[in-house]
Amino acid sequence: MPPSDVERIAAIKDPFQLLRVATERLNAAQQEVTELARLRRRVIQELHAQGLSYAQIAKEAGLTRGRIHQIRHTGPAPEGAFLGTGTITLATPLKQEAVNARPVVAMEDVTAAKRLEDLARGFDLAMELEHVPLGGQIDVNRPNLIVICGPKLSPVMAQLYESDPVLEWVKDDAWTLRDRRTGQIYRSGSDSQPPRPVDYAYLGRLPRPDDKGTLLVFTGIHPQGTLGVVQLLQTEIATLWGQVGDKRFSTVVGVEYDPQTGEPVRSELASPLYRHEED
Repeated sequence: MPPSDVERIAAIKDPFQLLRVATERLNAAQQEVTELARLRRRVIQELHAQGLSYAQIAKEAGLTRGRIHQIRHTGPAPEGAFLGTGTITLATPLKQEAVNARPVVAMEDVTAAKRLEDLARGFDLAMELEHVPLGGQIDVNRPNLIVICGPKLSPVMAQLYESDPVLEWVKDDAWTLRDRRTGQIYRSGSDSQPPRPVDYAYLGRLPRPDDKGTLLVFTGIHPQGTLGVVQLLQTEIATLWGQVGDKRFSTVVGVEYDPQTGEPVRSELASPLYRHEED
């Protein structure tokens, strides 16, 4: 019988290597426990929604009714999986400063990242932050990746958005979003005459180029739209999870914002929530 992980780690002679490997394995084990607890709660919720009583679920699962009821109401919420599992990587773009040409991060992106990190933490998810570098070259073939970046700043992201079968980015005198099915064009209020404190944003889960998974992507036509998507996730993530789960989708988010602060006042779906056909 092959040795267990504990036995293998305990056999390491170098104490510092042992400490490092034991810590890494413990972190991985804790993530596994969290995700198994999330999965267990999700299954119980789904079975109960299908009409089974807690007593019936308990009998089939070999647990007590009280234990099933406890699992149903405690532990990490299933809808957290809308963002990903375990440790999530969130990438926001670097932009070039107009005066000194230095790479900088837009304040709105910093704010969006912080709020999204707080949301993830509430679901017992860890989040690591990184930047899409100037030039837009980013490796999107990674699990549990969220990217806040539009087609303007990254050719990689532009190509990824082109894989959407329904929604597309269009650049004329200004960037807009277009629904291929309805012909509807979503134009930011700040690019209209007279200007209005309204923006639109793209939100979707798209296939990785290597066809080995998906990634969650979103961005506003302008920064106010990006903040609006985060607000929508903060308030409606359970609904979104119930409608699309971890499957591919895309939608347009409409955002009304305070013209003085740029903070979203109201965020809602402006287009249908399109579920993409799975291969």
